[in-house]
Amino acid sequence: MRLPHKRRADDTGSTDTTGSDERTEGPQRTGRPPGRAERRRSARRKVRRRLIDFPRRGRRGWRRWTPSWKLVCGLFLFFVAALTGLFITVYIQVEIPDPHDSASRQATVYYWADGSRMVSVGNVNRQDVKLAQVPDSVQGAVISAENADFYSDSGVSVTGIGRAAVNIFKGKETQGGSTITQQYVKNSYLSQDQTVTRKVKELFLSLKISNQRPKAEILEGYLNTSWFGRDAYGVQAASYAYYGIPAKDLNPGQGALLAAVLKGAESFDPSLSADNHQRAEDRWSWILDRQVTTGSMSAEERAKYTKFPEPKSPVKPTSQAGQTGYLVDIANKYLKSRSGITDKDLAGGGYNVHTTFEKDKVLALTKAVEQVRAERLDPKKRAEDEHVQVGAASIRPKDGAVIAVYGGSDAIEHFTNNADTSGVPAASAFKPFVYAAALEQESDGKNRPAATSGPAPPKPEPAGPSTSSVALHAALVNSDHTPFVEIGKKIGLKTVKEVAVASGLREESMAKLEPTFSIGTSTPSAVRLASAYTTFVNQGRAADPYSVTKVERNGVAVDGGFGPGKPRRAVSADTAAAVGSALRQVSWTALGPPKDANTFVPSWAGRTGPNDRMNSAWFIGVTPDLSTSVAMFRTKPDVPQLLPMQGVGGPDSERGSAFPPLIWKAYNEAVAPARP
Repeated sequence: MRLPHKRRADDTGSTDTTGSDERTEGPQRTGRPPGRAERRRSARRKVRRRLIDFPRRGRRGWRRWTPSWKLVCGLFLFFVAALTGLFITVYIQVEIPDPHDSASRQATVYYWADGSRMVSVGNVNRQDVKLAQVPDSVQGAVISAENADFYSDSGVSVTGIGRAAVNIFKGKETQGGSTITQQYVKNSYLSQDQTVTRKVKELFLSLKISNQRPKAEILEGYLNTSWFGRDAYGVQAASYAYYGIPAKDLNPGQGALLAAVLKGAESFDPSLSADNHQRAEDRWSWILDRQVTTGSMSAEERAKYTKFPEPKSPVKPTSQAGQTGYLVDIANKYLKSRSGITDKDLAGGGYNVHTTFEKDKVLALTKAVEQVRAERLDPKKRAEDEHVQVGAASIRPKDGAVIAVYGGSDAIEHFTNNADTSGVPAASAFKPFVYAAALEQESDGKNRPAATSGPAPPKPEPAGPSTSSVALHAALVNSDHTPFVEIGKKIGLKTVKEVAVASGLREESMAKLEPTFSIGTSTPSAVRLASAYTTFVNQGRAADPYSVTKVERNGVAVDGGFGPGKPRRAVSADTAAAVGSALRQVSWTALGPPKDANTFVPSWAGRTGPNDRMNSAWFIGVTPDLSTSVAMFRTKPDVPQLLPMQGVGGPDSERGSAFPPLIWKAYNEAVAPARP
């Protein structure tokens, strides 16, 4: 007789039936030893369990792949410890180097177009003074403006360094935020390079210097090494450059202005432009108010300084006498507009600037101006001949290179560059752009100015010249105003402005769009007007003027896109030809027939005439080789408006308009190649 199956308890106290289908992860207990195959299956299941539990054992889903808080905390503590150890190690090992030797600073060298040396600029102008020789009010102004917590901080601004590092990685310019100590370290021990490496060095040196040297010594070093503009390093040189006095004699108002230009002399030197003057006044006032807020000046003392302390006019180095200073000025404006180079960088030296200026033509243009002035003007006998100024510029039509300029009598005596300044109305010399705008609109807008280059778009054959174009042609030759005023109203002054700007005149030199706009109330510079006229001999294409072909620093080319720009379509070729036809007649009328057919050079010209009532006289003459503009006007330093031109050179001078053609002719005969 067979007995029934017995139930047995497993290790957990539960029971199992021998014939059950329930599966377990291990081998089933059957009452007999597991076979070889079953042992292999059990081993494989154990291996799989170990693999699945990686990296976190016993976790399932997304938690399996996230580190534990113990691991995170451990790694963080390790990172902090390693970073702290590295910081301490670098801090201990870093040594304060010797300060820069001012005599080791390099000059910035400018070269003529033929590669010969024109001038070397950048000798360091600095006179160190003790902190006791700097008035407390000046020290307070600098600290209030630059670093109010100077006497209590650790010497660094971590946020400022972090912001600068982020901007460098993003390819942007670095921003301010450095402490006075950091700026002193940069001025005295490091380069001006805007790199992360330099910022890291600045951090450690600033911390070490702040811990090892008294704050008074750091402030003294900062005031003696900072750049204030006007080729002045240090507060003593700056005090002489701006006010002609030693630093110890500066009053709080003057000291506040010097503190203002520390932010950037190219933007805050009030003598450079009207915008600069306004910015300087605003920051000057803010710094005085800030001194009251920080406690370095009382409100009663602040109330004494309400009138802006006008600095004296800047003085150029004697090496920039004659026309050299004006040439350097034009080259600097151009290269700063095309790169990140600043006035401070240029003064620091080390740059080689290759220009487009041709020495023989600069000398010829200077001689032509001085010759006509000496022969035709007599300020000792005629009061009307006093305060007469001349500005001239010569451009190469095929690419816009500035070949020569006449900026004034002497760059170290007359500081305004007459060749590259706006403020002199173009008068009738502006009319060719009005004529061109009328012709463009006459062709149903198919040849309007565009930003692209290339050949003119196709245009249907005209049925014949219209009455308006014939009238404008004659009016341009005869210097009549009425037809231009009427056509400006008809086609729209905005259209005229667009054509003028497309041809190369600057937007900011354009006058208000009033009825007189069409007869030349705009005030372009001689450089820009000479460049814009090339549109009419280049089949309607225009290119902006340039004065620098290459810039190098320490043998490495500076990226800035220097050189000729890409020509753009300003007006159609037909329009340029029609306006050019009228300009040929203007040239013939102004200059007369050639004396020698063997040396005759065809020319296109624009000019002012006896009907112009503005205080300026212009002549722009264009040949296949040169486009040269000459402007004459009268100005007095203490009078903001131009003086009248009536009577200049005598009663028959057509309000001075007779002289610019004489200057152009003398210059052109000296430099233009003979053409059969």
